[in-house]
Amino acid sequence: MSAVPREERWLRPMQAGGLDAVLAIENAAYEFPWSRGNFIDSLAAGYWAQWLVGSSSQLLGYVIAMHGVHEMHLLNLTVAPAHQHAGHARFMLDALVDRAGQQGAEQLWLEVRISNQRGRALYRRYGFHDVGVRKGYYPAARGQREDAVVMSLPIDGGARALD
Repeated sequence: MSAVPREERWLRPMQAGGLDAVLAIENAAYEFPWSRGNFIDSLAAGYWAQWLVGSSSQLLGYVIAMHGVHEMHLLNLTVAPAHQHAGHARFMLDALVDRAGQQGAEQLWLEVRISNQRGRALYRRYGFHDVGVRKGYYPAARGQREDAVVMSLPIDGGARALD
């Protein structure tokens, strides 16, 4: 039995010139995607914005996080639908936790749609814990709003294992 070789991948700083490819993934992945303006604002604010590139120079995903006082807030972590289930989200989370530790963060925070069971399960396997709910945080169908689950991960420098 031979193992399937994993594609090499790297995180590279996101640049405004590459946002068309980012937006293509964002629009394919979400019913209510971020706008170009959301990405431009994140870059202008100096948030940690990285795209994940494979050995074929193909964009596999991206991660954006905001540093605060003793904390980091994950704003967007997305893997292109065609490249999901290959460990890319874990790879980006590992890099984010490393970055958060380097920045002196003690906690990593995020919000995730209450209906996003796959995302919530991924974060729980990684070690995040539910800490609250933000009512009506996300836009939803027919002008409605959807709650977000607030999750937190202590940054202690320890490795986290997925089940």
